[in-house]
Amino acid sequence: MRGLRPLRAPAALVALLGALLLLGGPSAYAHSALKDATPGPGAKAAPGTDAVSLTFGPLKSGTTPKIGLTGPDGAAVAVGRPVTAGGSVVCAAVTPLVTGVHTLTYTVTSADGDTSSSAFQFEVAEVAEPAAVPSGCQGLSLSAPAGDDGSGTILGLGRTTALIVLAVAAAAVGGGVLTARAMRRAPSSRRKGAAL
Repeated sequence: MRGLRPLRAPAALVALLGALLLLGGPSAYAHSALKDATPGPGAKAAPGTDAVSLTFGPLKSGTTPKIGLTGPDGAAVAVGRPVTAGGSVVCAAVTPLVTGVHTLTYTVTSADGDTSSSAFQFEVAEVAEPAAVPSGCQGLSLSAPAGDDGSGTILGLGRTTALIVLAVAAAAVGGGVLTARAMRRAPSSRRKGAAL
C-alpha cells in the first residue's frame, strides 16, 4: 500500500487539469474560426470568379466583417461591402479574378465579442471549374466592388504600377528641364568669359 501514496498527488493533478480543460473547452470553441470558404485555403478557382464566401462559428450581430483581397501582382482587388447571412456566413462581391495566386484577409467578431483576423491563399487557374456563386451567398444582394468603375486604377493600370510609372515620368521630365536650363546658361557664360 505504501507504493500507491506517491501516485495519488500526480493522479489528482491530472484529473484537475482534465476537468479544467473540459470546463474551458466550450468558451474557447465559441471563438469564430474559419470553418469553410469558397474559394478556400489552397483551393483552385476559375478565372472570372466574382464572389467569395467565408463560414465561421456564430458572429456578433450588428458587426460588419472586413475582407481584403490581393491579386497575383500584389495590387489590391476591389471587394464589395461584406454581407452576413445566417449569423455565420460572410459573402462579398469581388472584381472578377484573374489567373494567379490571390491572398484573402479577413477580420470578424465572434458572438462573444472577440475579434479575430487571419489570411489564406488560393489560386485562380484555367483548369478550375467555371465560377459559380457560392451556395451560402445565393439570393443575397451583394454590393458591387468599389473601383469597378475604374476608380481603383490610374490610367488603366493598377494603382501601384501607375504610381511608379508617374514617378519615373516626373523624374524624366524634371531631369529634362534641368538639362535644358543648364544648356541655355552654358553659352552665355562662355560669352562673358570671352569678353574679359
